[in-house]
Amino acid sequence: QVQLVESGGGLVQAGGSLILSCAASGHTFSRYAMGWFRQAPGKEREFVAAISWSGGSTSYIESVKGRFTISRDNAKNTVDLQMNSVKPEDAAVYYCAARTTDILRSSRFEYQYWGQGTQVTVSS
Repeated sequence: QVQLVESGGGLVQAGGSLILSCAASGHTFSRYAMGWFRQAPGKEREFVAAISWSGGSTSYIESVKGRFTISRDNAKNTVDLQMNSVKPEDAAVYYCAARTTDILRSSRFEYQYWGQGTQVTVSS
C-alpha cells in the first residue's frame, strides 16, 4: 500500500505559476503510476495528468497541455505538478493518486490510493 500527502496549494494570480507536490510512502512506490486530479465545486473529479513509474511516459488533459508539467523523483518519493499560466478555470482541489500497475489511466476509478487534496485558488 501507499500513503499520499499533497502540498503546495494556495492563492495564485491568474497567469502566475504554482508547484504542487505529492509525498508518497509505502513499498513498491517506484513502480506505481501516479496521477493528478482536480475537483471544482459542483463538478466531478477530473483527470489532469499522469506519469509512469519510470517517468518516461506522461499524459495530460487537453486543457492543460503546454501549461502544466508532471514529474516524479523516485529517490525522494515525490510527484510534482508544475502549473504555469494558471487560469481561473484551474481553481479546484487537486488530488494526488496512485495506481498499483504501471499503466497510464485517466479515469479516477482506476486509481486505488488518494491523498487528502490541496486547494488551489486563482485570483484575477
